[in-house]
Amino acid sequence: MACVAACAFLSTAHAAAPQVKTSAPGYYRVMLGDFEITAISDGTVQLPMDKLMAGVAPDEFATALKKNHLTNPVDTSVNAYLINTGTKLVLVDTGAGSFFGPTLGRFLANLKASGYQPEQVDEIYLTHLHGDHIGGLSANGAAVFTNAIVRADRHDTDYWLSQANMDKAPADAKQGFAHAIAAFQPYVAAGKLKPFEGNTDLIPGVKAVAAYGHTPGHTIYAVESKGQKLVLWGDLMHLAAIQFEHPSAAIHFDSDSKAAIAAREKAYAVAAREGSMIGSAHLSFPGLGYLRAAGKGYTFIPVNYVSLP
Repeated sequence: MACVAACAFLSTAHAAAPQVKTSAPGYYRVMLGDFEITAISDGTVQLPMDKLMAGVAPDEFATALKKNHLTNPVDTSVNAYLINTGTKLVLVDTGAGSFFGPTLGRFLANLKASGYQPEQVDEIYLTHLHGDHIGGLSANGAAVFTNAIVRADRHDTDYWLSQANMDKAPADAKQGFAHAIAAFQPYVAAGKLKPFEGNTDLIPGVKAVAAYGHTPGHTIYAVESKGQKLVLWGDLMHLAAIQFEHPSAAIHFDSDSKAAIAAREKAYAVAAREGSMIGSAHLSFPGLGYLRAAGKGYTFIPVNYVSLP
């Protein structure tokens, strides 16, 4: 009888335990030849993709979301990537910082949880200057990455860091310029912003590849070590459930949708042909995987999980 009572008590206690409702720190690590790649989550944000996507019929959109077990608005990852070459520590994008509300801005905490400190970062390569990629650069007017050089395509820095462009922009577009100017200010003042233009070898094993369209200077980064290749896509695509099967589907954030579609289609074809790993800012975290051609579109194959020592 005592045993029955004790078991009942334990069952009740377990059922009454509060739900934790938090995930583990958001980082994931893979090796690429001799390079260590760490995907770092800035969090997720809900986006009304039914209003943002263009070039896909409403019934196709609804079917695709249902097939992929998604609901609208779609919880969308914001990812950044840390590359340790053994001699340089390079960060590609920085998350949103304080620009987009409480569900984002977790990059810095996850960077530290992954075993790195912001002052260890040598160089920062930005895919483009939208707020969810640059917001983590600064906090309270000061540089977060105190020892880093910041690099981005000149087409983007000239456009987004221009007070004149902000002044003539529509009212609902001014915030993007204000975010960029604020995030970059400490690096500009310290002489640490070093723009490049077009396809550029940055450090051994890392190359900038122009993929203009999403923004005037949108750039992807090709990383290669010992014959293994990773291409970091930035905002080349946003919604896997739609844009892998329908590469011509665009998003309203594109500054030039025609050019963005062309850049996406080219990058998809190259990734499928070469078998290189890809990493994308808005694929479900960690956003790493491979593409396989499938009819007129592509299938995304996430990286196989590996528990590193």
